Amino acid sequence: MAVEARIASTSGANDSPVEVRIRSLSSDGSGVGDLPDGSVVFVHRTAPNDRVRVVVQKKKARWARARLRELLEPSSERTTPPCPHYHACGGCTLQHIPYEAQLRWKGRFVADALTRIGGLEETAPEVQPSPEQLGYRTRVTFTLLRVGGDRVVAGFHKIDAPGRVLDIPDACLIADPRINRAWRALRRSWGPGARKLPGGRTLRLTLMAADVGVVLVVAGGKGKGDLGALLDAESGIVSVWRAGENGPPRLVAGDEAVYDTRLGERVWVGPGAFSQVNAAMGGALYERLLTALPAPKGLRVIDAYCGTAIIGRHLAREGATVVGIEIDPAAVAIALEEAPSGLEVLQGPVEELVGAALPADVAILNPPRGGLAQPVPGLLSESPVALLAYISCDPATLARDLERLAGSYEIKQVLAFDMFPQTAHVETLVTLASRERPA
Repeated sequence: MAVEARIASTSGANDSPVEVRIRSLSSDGSGVGDLPDGSVVFVHRTAPNDRVRVVVQKKKARWARARLRELLEPSSERTTPPCPHYHACGGCTLQHIPYEAQLRWKGRFVADALTRIGGLEETAPEVQPSPEQLGYRTRVTFTLLRVGGDRVVAGFHKIDAPGRVLDIPDACLIADPRINRAWRALRRSWGPGARKLPGGRTLRLTLMAADVGVVLVVAGGKGKGDLGALLDAESGIVSVWRAGENGPPRLVAGDEAVYDTRLGERVWVGPGAFSQVNAAMGGALYERLLTALPAPKGLRVIDAYCGTAIIGRHLAREGATVVGIEIDPAAVAIALEEAPSGLEVLQGPVEELVGAALPADVAILNPPRGGLAQPVPGLLSESPVALLAYISCDPATLARDLERLAGSYEIKQVLAFDMFPQTAHVETLVTLASRERPA
């Protein structure tokens, strides 16, 4: 039986049930319907054409969020979720939707955002499916909560009560099998009350799968506990890091030099090192990006928000001159560790450094979920590149930024990739050509 614990209090719900017909899905995976007063209601775990009974949890003037109380009439666009924890877990939002339908809806999420926010006339792109719909995620963060005595709850936040933690004692179905093996071993080894972990009520435990094993990063709490005892060769935990105290994360036990391979490049795996959590789909996206670019030899490229510069390193080895820009100093150090001669990486905010890196032939933008910082579109418009490639994990901020770039660039192609099956997230690659400068 799933166990849950509360981190903080949540607001009470109205217990009066309301009948609703679900008409669509929202970009967070909620079903969308209409309350009797005409306001829009969002309900997790519902599918288009479901007839449901719901309980309103949060009400605003024009919209509401509700919890599913009863499925009165299921639609044909519904399936049985494979995960036994899905009824309450907030990690996934679309396991109850058949996979082909998930792909169609994600394409609509992209098109709706580009039309509604960006003012662009774009049809829904076909979403490239993931080879694996389960067991694909190579980085997972669990929340651990001490609830009194030796009792510990460790898992994910609840879908309808984010202040609560649902215990996941065995496996997360979307996690890489290496992570699940390490998770089960970790739970066995941390001892009563998780005393081998740092003290404190709440901890975050991140597991990252690499070529040679699993890296564990422990954040939050106080002290260091007995983290060295958590190394487990049988389960694959090869290094343990402590984060969240004063100063940068530090290696507590095991091997610091843990690497994974992406696009033929060695990528260090540890605190602060970003790589796509779905390795197969990350590779597919990078390959499509490379085919959209001109031949690298002699090309001048800006790789903005470059992280560990997987793409920049690859292009530099192929003969391009690449300027990477990354704010995280740890990622910059990793990028430069095995940098080819044609790669330079600048450490700092893109909005402060991209102007000096221009002019260029190509700019690759891979910003965080918040999208481009305010000055960036203007700088790229003042000194346009011939080809701009924008990788986005959020259709809404992508649409906003494309609207800001529309005066200087026109969209050539919109591609979508299912980087996160069973969730509402979708990765998009947009290529744009300068209106002033031919490619």
